[in-house]
Amino acid sequence: MTTTTETIAAVATAHGVGSIAIVRISGDKAVEIARKLTHKDSLKPRYATLTNLYDANDDLIDEAIVLYFKGPHSFTAEDVVEFQCHGGMIVAGSILKAALNFGARLAEPGEFSKRAFLNGRIDLSEAEAIAKLIEAQSEDAAKILAKQIKGELKEYIEQIRDEIIHILAYSEVSIDYAEEDLPQDILEQIEKKLNELKKSLQRTLQASKSREGLMQGFKVAIVGKPNVGKSSLLNALLNYERAIVSDIAGTTRDTIEEQVRIGSHLIRIVDTAGIREANDEIEQIGIKRSKEAIEQSDIVIVLFDGSREEDDEDRAILELVKNYADEKKVIYVKNKVDLPQKFDRELPFDVEVNTKESVDALIVKLQKILDASNVADEVMLISTRQIQAVEATIRSIEESFDPLEEGELEIFSFCLNQAVKELNFITRPFENDEMLDKMFGSFCLGK
Repeated sequence: MTTTTETIAAVATAHGVGSIAIVRISGDKAVEIARKLTHKDSLKPRYATLTNLYDANDDLIDEAIVLYFKGPHSFTAEDVVEFQCHGGMIVAGSILKAALNFGARLAEPGEFSKRAFLNGRIDLSEAEAIAKLIEAQSEDAAKILAKQIKGELKEYIEQIRDEIIHILAYSEVSIDYAEEDLPQDILEQIEKKLNELKKSLQRTLQASKSREGLMQGFKVAIVGKPNVGKSSLLNALLNYERAIVSDIAGTTRDTIEEQVRIGSHLIRIVDTAGIREANDEIEQIGIKRSKEAIEQSDIVIVLFDGSREEDDEDRAILELVKNYADEKKVIYVKNKVDLPQKFDRELPFDVEVNTKESVDALIVKLQKILDASNVADEVMLISTRQIQAVEATIRSIEESFDPLEEGELEIFSFCLNQAVKELNFITRPFENDEMLDKMFGSFCLGK
């Protein structure tokens, strides 16, 4: 248990108008403060009590539901009291102000979750999953994060860690009893097992990197030469006139980014400036940003005008996109199919549309790609911190192979100890207070 004795309080619901708001108090004085607010002598744990709430001047604030969770059987493992009051920030703010007057202090962002971590209620991977779940951009992401809150990633990391420690035990035995009779193939068994662990971590790492869009929202870039219909396509996907549409080439001078839901996925669509050789300095900057948008996207929609013959600008687009074909999903779209067709290049068009009438075929194609990213049954790393820790673990395992082969078991053991340390960094890095403060500081206030 943590030695923290301060009682903290915060509004746990988002700012704005709503039917209900929640104020949360945690710490040694939580029940005492709740008694002062409610004018009740006692509160029964885990029972919802409808009661009036009063401020320090005994003025009525609101009639609210009060829930008391007695530590250690609470989220923070401390005494926790929650007030479910009428919505809006005025009432919730008044309850919070009264709690502060009665002896609580305002909680820092993420402090409730930080206390839950320090008190052993959750590990760091579960804490990160809680924060990410609030910001989830798709149903698939929410399913993955719900499993992580229940400890799925923790169990996976602990299993890998235990296997490495088991190998370390063999290594230490070999060092201490070098002259004893040990199995002849023990080193080969160790190397085989380490290779299995390495491959497992690499699979998890690769799956996590390739599906980052599940957590952050997939980014889709629309590219093509000027006046090919990119802005019309954006407007059709959004179902409103977001971008200016004109027959004048170069109307879009910069990237335009908007969000739209496709199926169960929230995606960010970027309408890029037409890519061509531009003399205008501002347009050149826009084209540069368009290329950057392609690099940062998960899916690239390449748009061609079916009513115009292929030209050098089309060929330049194809060459540019070809550089990313192996790492990104590319959708080739022919536009303006309602006009006489003059585009004479044979391309594997995925979709043919008239953006001024319907883009349903493209929406269906996008949804299939997004749904194919569903990895709800796989363990995933959900933060840069976790990815970096697994990458460092893999490096430490790889560095252990040479000393193992050469019989330098002390160095071998050092490398594996380093791997264990990196894995610990994912779930329980108690030694790094600065890192914990920074991480929990990014959480929502009241969480």
